[in-house]
Amino acid sequence: MTRDSGQQTGTGTRALLLPRSLPSRPRAAVLVLHGGQASSERPTSPWQPAALRMRPLVRAVTAALPHEDVLVAQVRYRLRGWNAERADPLRDTRRALDELRELTGPLPTVLLGHSMGGRAALRAAGHPQVCAVLALAPWWPAGEPVAQTAGRRVIALHGNRDRITSAAETADCVRRAREAAARPAMAVVGDGDHAMLRRHRFWHRTASAVVAHLLDPDGVPDPLPEESYGGGHFPVL
Repeated sequence: MTRDSGQQTGTGTRALLLPRSLPSRPRAAVLVLHGGQASSERPTSPWQPAALRMRPLVRAVTAALPHEDVLVAQVRYRLRGWNAERADPLRDTRRALDELRELTGPLPTVLLGHSMGGRAALRAAGHPQVCAVLALAPWWPAGEPVAQTAGRRVIALHGNRDRITSAAETADCVRRAREAAARPAMAVVGDGDHAMLRRHRFWHRTASAVVAHLLDPDGVPDPLPEESYGGGHFPVL
């Protein structure tokens, strides 16, 4: 994660939920959260790299949905940074989940987050809408809280060539989440980097398959090996 010294230019009350696929009567939802910076007061932009890299992932997830009545949306953060105790993306994610509930009524929702978005997804897991979290190369610092994952599925994918966030810290978080979450799991993407550019097709295909399984665990097979749910070393894919 990096720091940014730009100035804040307003936090506003604009809508934070950006629907990408909106069925007339959705029965479930996927909410996509992009990455950001450790500290920045600059407003977000749809053209910043962290947001752009999620576009092909959103398309892949949408194409792999197990049913046509699943809503897919993204969160539009107000600011680019996590910003210490303020945890701005977490506040935005919770508000986007509230907006989703106002739009459609209660829906079981999968949070799909990359990097800082993975941290926001984990922290927001306790929201009543959330049924599962899939985090890609998440920023989960040591000691990240996990009690809020009670009863939720939590799955992480982390590249072994990631030099921005720590696969070891992700593994520690997944292991600690066993006390609360429902079958937390992790798998390592061999030769995978933080930006998900190396083996990008594999990242997209695997993430899409995991989301489809989380939405329909009885009808869609789990793409992860059983070792992903164990207490030892997590498998390399």
